Amino acid sequence: MTFAPVIGVLAIQGAVREHIALLEAAGAQAIQIRHASEIAQVAGIVLPGGESTTISKLAVIDGLMEPLRAAAAGGVPMYGSCAGMILLADRILDGRPDQETIGGIDMTVRRNAFGRQVDSFEGGIDLECIAGGPFPGIFIRAPWVEEIGEQVEVLGRVGAGAAEGRIVAVRDRNLIATSFHPELTGDTRVHQYFVEMVRQTA
Repeated sequence: MTFAPVIGVLAIQGAVREHIALLEAAGAQAIQIRHASEIAQVAGIVLPGGESTTISKLAVIDGLMEPLRAAAAGGVPMYGSCAGMILLADRILDGRPDQETIGGIDMTVRRNAFGRQVDSFEGGIDLECIAGGPFPGIFIRAPWVEEIGEQVEVLGRVGAGAAEGRIVAVRDRNLIATSFHPELTGDTRVHQYFVEMVRQTA
């Protein structure tokens, strides 16, 4: 019988239920993380989209930021989508001066790089980590990656249009991040990749 790891979804903002549904479809047990004590109960953590400055501020107020940083530094696998990508970045462009991140991925991201809400779009993304053809990327006020460190693996880039070549999916050891929202597609392949990553770590 395949091991079903317990994965927590940070339940401050964003499509929490949608992430939980895809994690469970991918073979994990999924719970919401609202309190610092719950971080110790999980083998992996998902950081949903939303408004990155709000998530960051509430994570600090709720006492979650330091435990999340400790978990990332300690090797707990984490996956961040959209705002979650910003939270995992070591450096941010166009962020608030006082904006805090969990960090851990040696990258510089630009907030709202693709434009405002009205500039949201969908496009197929070829991901190095999954088979089955282009992934249906949904971009909503999304960031992109401006710069990466030597150990960061690029998993996906925009294939066409004005943003062609921009990095939108990365992995740095136990941490992965995407600019787009796979939880809104019903396509489980990114979540399956993350669940398998958690299994291997656990």
